[in-house]
Amino acid sequence: MNRLQTLFQNKKNNILSVYFTAGFPKPETSVTIIRELEKQGVDMIEIGIPFSDPLADGPVIQHSSQIALKNGMSLSKLFKELENIRPEVKIPLLLMGYFNTVMQFGVETFCQKAAALGIDGVILPDLPLEVYEERYASMFDSYGIVPVFLVTPGTNEERIRKVDNLSKGFIYMVSSASTTGTKSGFHPKNIAYFQRVQSMRLKNPVLTGFGISNHETFTQACQFSQGAIVGSAFIKALQSNGTIQEAIAKFVASVR
Repeated sequence: MNRLQTLFQNKKNNILSVYFTAGFPKPETSVTIIRELEKQGVDMIEIGIPFSDPLADGPVIQHSSQIALKNGMSLSKLFKELENIRPEVKIPLLLMGYFNTVMQFGVETFCQKAAALGIDGVILPDLPLEVYEERYASMFDSYGIVPVFLVTPGTNEERIRKVDNLSKGFIYMVSSASTTGTKSGFHPKNIAYFQRVQSMRLKNPVLTGFGISNHETFTQACQFSQGAIVGSAFIKALQSNGTIQEAIAKFVASVR
């Protein structure tokens, strides 16, 4: 059992996961952001691997990726920055990005490096479920890296059940069929979808992502899942005046 699985065993609701793009807003800030997020009581952190051609990211995260790439961020550099993170940080850390980056780096090398650094899981939205199952499941498992899969309003029950069977950490429930950071609040159609997934009584916990930006949306999402993921709103907060530490403390307090 790794840190991710231990978290969900010990905490059943109101889990707050925060996403940020490595290398944004400035070079060499990833460790500072991770440290401060843990200090402010965040339960889990998703570290974004910047990519030039994102599929699901809205304009805010796309912009942060562009800046991060200009700042020289790469997967190799990120691994270097995280070399000494584990003696300091105890909460689960996940890497989130696109599979093309991982393939270019080498899938097994990626797993080896991630495991050595104490990374608990990965979110690769464009890695097809069947490809993972046929080619990579045993490899990820051998290194103790937990994959996280996404479901959307368009995902049918059979597919959701398959995701649940293959999952060993949590299921990422995308709130709407749109890119990140483009919605504010939830409509009755979103709520009906949340209730449909909730009624399936899945064996894995579920976290809601896309559209979580403040205390109201966080609380609403937690009514239908074990917690929520904040991304674009946090990226915006990192650009506010003052220090990174001040921006993080203020933002986490506003969501909680």
